[in-house]
Amino acid sequence: MNALPGKFVWFEHLSADIPKARKFYDALFGWHTESMPMNGQRYSMILNGDGTTSEGIGGYRSVAAQARPAWLAYISVDDVDARFAAALAGGASTVSAPADHHDAGRGATIADPTGAAVGLWRSAQGDRPDPAKAPLGAWCWNELWTSDDKRALAFYTQVFGYDHDAMEMGSGGTYHLLKTAGIARAGLMHSVRADAPSMWLPYVAVADCDATASRAQALGGKLLMGPSDIPDIGRYAIAEDPLGAAIAFIRLAD
Repeated sequence: MNALPGKFVWFEHLSADIPKARKFYDALFGWHTESMPMNGQRYSMILNGDGTTSEGIGGYRSVAAQARPAWLAYISVDDVDARFAAALAGGASTVSAPADHHDAGRGATIADPTGAAVGLWRSAQGDRPDPAKAPLGAWCWNELWTSDDKRALAFYTQVFGYDHDAMEMGSGGTYHLLKTAGIARAGLMHSVRADAPSMWLPYVAVADCDATASRAQALGGKLLMGPSDIPDIGRYAIAEDPLGAAIAFIRLAD
């Protein structure tokens, strides 16, 4: 498999209660989890699929109780150390320095100049090819909600080499599509909530947005937005899981 720099290739749920997070997401999206050896410890890997064709799409990682629960997304990069240095030069701060992770690859984590945490990753096995359409239960989009969209856009285009297209949202401001080799990889927009910290919001593909929204609430989550239609794209909603991490899901248009 070839590397696809600029693609978001891995997602980790960070919280102080992995069993609680697993119970919610397994029931919400049909995921399951396997404990894998990693750097002398055990890593809770998220798998999506029917059990016979499952693939790893992310993991759960324990953090201090006082840390804000969140999903951390990892961008595929050509050189972790070089992109890490460029990010710091561009105004980012260090969350975790570059390090090898067993035989899986090399990674690091930064906080961009607006405060959003994001991971850098170079897989030892390369990146999976882009599917024609995201399978149900798989990640299908990632979106930066930032307190300073101009500064964030300058940072991501400079450090990671993204091209971008601008889409006007009327009173909602401008939505920026981050692209590599003509492929849209993520969105970037000024946060609609002035009190919210800058953050990356990942999207999961689902068969029925409304049913998923109802199930999220029944499982102890909180609906933050939607369900709502995006013309020609699909129907989406945003929820907060029982631990306080935001997650979006969407039924993609046919």
